[in-house]
Amino acid sequence: MNDRVTHAKQVLASQNIELPSWAFGNSGTRFKVFAQQGVPRDPFEKIADAAQVNAYTGAAGSVALHIPWDKVEDYAALAAHAEALGVRIGTINSNTFQDDDYMLGSVCHPDPAVRRKATAHLLECVDIMDATGSTDLKLWFADGTNYPGQDSIADRQDRLAEVLATVYDRLGDGQRLLLEYKLFEPSFYTTDVPDWGTAYAHCLKLGPKAQVVIDTGHHAPGTNIEFIVAILLREGKLGGFDFNSRFYADDDLMVGSADPFQLFRIMHELASQDVVGPDSGIAYMLDQCHNIEAKIPGQIRSVMNVQEATAKALLVDTEALSAAQASGDVLEANAVLMDAYNTDVRPLLAELRGELGLAADPMRAYAASGYAEAIREDRLGGQAAGWGA
Repeated sequence: MNDRVTHAKQVLASQNIELPSWAFGNSGTRFKVFAQQGVPRDPFEKIADAAQVNAYTGAAGSVALHIPWDKVEDYAALAAHAEALGVRIGTINSNTFQDDDYMLGSVCHPDPAVRRKATAHLLECVDIMDATGSTDLKLWFADGTNYPGQDSIADRQDRLAEVLATVYDRLGDGQRLLLEYKLFEPSFYTTDVPDWGTAYAHCLKLGPKAQVVIDTGHHAPGTNIEFIVAILLREGKLGGFDFNSRFYADDDLMVGSADPFQLFRIMHELASQDVVGPDSGIAYMLDQCHNIEAKIPGQIRSVMNVQEATAKALLVDTEALSAAQASGDVLEANAVLMDAYNTDVRPLLAELRGELGLAADPMRAYAASGYAEAIREDRLGGQAAGWGA
């Protein structure tokens, strides 16, 4: 057990959970965006807030940008600002779903002019990667159809493949294309990238720089996400995660809040393949909207939830588990897994934070810092950042 605890601490000390810049701006439901006091007014303030999460957790050293929500004149200056605050620019996320031209799709649109516009935006995102030092371009497309006969399913896949190939060819050394899938919404008859198989097929054809992103909220009820993890790992095509929680669909709730056991099962599959650390080649990121809870504490709690699930996964007695599996001892194999899941890892994480020079309780430490009160006062006036910003 002591060896497992030591190993768990080593992995957890280097774990990085990327933060989404948009989690710090105003957000809401499909009916209403709810304003909060002290939210950032620009990407620089978003990064400042993200740096607070990293300062108290020690596990959130990068910030993902969303273009054009995080568009600035000088991306090198934005990257330098991040570095000065102890974080770095992470994944660049494209946006081809908030323009009137994209009503019938973007990269899959039947009009070549619309596809060219979408392609130009994706290539612009690669330029931003160059300017910020980012290595990952994440692509999620809202493209699809609402009615049978609306468009050719096959033709839309051909258009998608053509655009993806253009973007792939633009990538530089050390850069990747991460393709995200989603079961449905906003298209309800067909979605052009609806599942991991479709994303995998396109990435396989593109080449080694293209990998699949799993968003934990983008599946049908009952989907075994850890099975998808295992298959993509086996094929070398798991590029990243968008962590959140869902009760019904793409709820974007705090990770681990709806089904913490599912998060543990996913992390167990990853830990069993030793791909949890920063050298794994897998980008771990939160993708959440804090509509009714405070933004920074919501992100701190989310990072802590991932840390706890990871710690439990790292404490699985793998030798005992393998022995039970090999002998066909179903109950013992399940018991080994449940023993790890039922372990209270909060003392272990508090001890680790102390060893790293951090407060044992990040939530309490942030609350006592006065930062929340300061930004409410300092950010009066101006246009707050939010959806569509």
